[in-house]
Amino acid sequence: MKASDYIAKFLEQKGVKYVFELSGGMITHLLDSLNQKTAINIVTMHHEQAAAFAADAYGRVTGIPGVALATSGPGATNLITGIGSCYFDSTPAVFITGQVNRHEQKGDRNIRQLGFQETDIISMVKPITKACYKVEHQDDLPLILEEAFAIAVEGRPGPVLIDIPMDVQRSAITVPAPNLDPIVPLTPSAEVLEEIVADIHNAQRPLLLVGRGVRSAFAIDAMKAFIEKTNVPVITTLLAVDAIEFTHPSRVGFIGSYGNRWANVAFGECDLLIVVGSRLDIRQTGADTKFFENRKIYHIDCEPGEINNRVKGCVPVVADAKKFLENFNEFTITEEFVKPVLWYNYINELRTQWPDTKELAPNGINPNVFMHSLSKNSPLAKCYIADVGSHQMWTAQSIELAEDQLFLTSAGMGAMGYALPAGIGASFALDRQPVVTIIGDGCMQINIQELQTISRNKLPVKVIIMNNKNLGMIRQFQDSYFESRYQSTYWGYSAPDFEKVAKAYEINSITISKEEEIEDAVKWMWNDTNKDAPVLLQIMIDPYTNTYPKIAFGKPITEMEPFAKPIEMEST
Repeated sequence: MKASDYIAKFLEQKGVKYVFELSGGMITHLLDSLNQKTAINIVTMHHEQAAAFAADAYGRVTGIPGVALATSGPGATNLITGIGSCYFDSTPAVFITGQVNRHEQKGDRNIRQLGFQETDIISMVKPITKACYKVEHQDDLPLILEEAFAIAVEGRPGPVLIDIPMDVQRSAITVPAPNLDPIVPLTPSAEVLEEIVADIHNAQRPLLLVGRGVRSAFAIDAMKAFIEKTNVPVITTLLAVDAIEFTHPSRVGFIGSYGNRWANVAFGECDLLIVVGSRLDIRQTGADTKFFENRKIYHIDCEPGEINNRVKGCVPVVADAKKFLENFNEFTITEEFVKPVLWYNYINELRTQWPDTKELAPNGINPNVFMHSLSKNSPLAKCYIADVGSHQMWTAQSIELAEDQLFLTSAGMGAMGYALPAGIGASFALDRQPVVTIIGDGCMQINIQELQTISRNKLPVKVIIMNNKNLGMIRQFQDSYFESRYQSTYWGYSAPDFEKVAKAYEINSITISKEEEIEDAVKWMWNDTNKDAPVLLQIMIDPYTNTYPKIAFGKPITEMEPFAKPIEMEST
């Protein structure tokens, strides 16, 4: 069988229904085989970075590795940001790059390049992939493909890259497909489960911190069973905002540098912390990690290196998130836990005292008020996707997710330009159901060309632009530390009228600038004309609207601006 045909059929057998790409000479065999030999839908993007972000979202939603293709040279290097996003945010993905013919490769010669667009992509992506393969012979492909897909999903998911020379793609494969032994997930010991049970019984202020690892393990049902059993309140990281619905009685809120103030206070004051699938990185804990070391912490993660990395003194539980939760639920099937009523009451008092809609006093539209109205009037949305910046934090602070709604964003990489192409990948992964992308004006201009992909495919992607005419989060940083010198954020920066841009792509669009216009504008997105179509809603925000609450550098998680003033330059 021709190698490119083998690859195409392999992808189809693995359940891949969409691949994302931007055509180039070194992947023409692959594209032709996908078109001729499979029912896989080829989604042509307008930049390889966008293809990578679309694959990222597809992998997050389905659990099947997202697949993006790119040609050699600039095509391959343009994937790198998206590959990094998958790596840091635990997304299963397989990236396939074309490479120049084997006889055109420089090998050990002391030259920079032999073949046109020849680029050593393997060396570049090794630090941000779980594995990468340079295919030397077509008969190596069956084993490489099987290993790549297994590695992408096992343990902590992540990306794998396969670099395939063009002459290999057109060669004939003569070896059969291999059989790989299944990977057995790590499980917790009975001793540690017994210890956790005892500590939950003894705790006055227990908390469960849920991270992306729970969602990536598809362990939401097991997590909810854990909550129902133990009555432990739940806080979430940025990547786990969708782990528990907004109305769930055990949900506390989103924690971190820009987290809900009441959730951060609870985080700081708990006497028992059970961490499942979270790295406890600096954006979650703040810089003062010793603040956390005066309480019992169980840290459950499938990667031992993440445990006791920043926050010391944790009880290590090296286990798959889903297996931990399932085993705990089985272990405690006859156990009865008492709900910590006083702790719940205290948290609810904090929530009442510090409502998210009162953290800002902007001129014009309050972004947190907008997020609540957006949520309440968008029951048809299957997924919300936030880009990176102030709008990302406003969304995480205030979005009211229903049980069946997802939330995606780029967290570890923090890549501006993520949301629009990720909206494409998510909508396809959800069988063309509606998704909402929430994007700042700066982020929108990075992958704005993908409006054409949305328009061409008639995807029901609802594009919301939070347009404050500057790079707001960095501008706020400049207020704190650079005496409001706004170089490259407000000075020397501008944005177009996105309503007009959308119309050029034949996408319905409107603009609002007053709070009383919010509800009608959101309902417009979902009216009979627009509910199954792409639309763009531009929200004009005052340029000086800040993102609050916010942890000041050097302060514990419980102390947030504007009441705690920054005392020194923030860590970047």
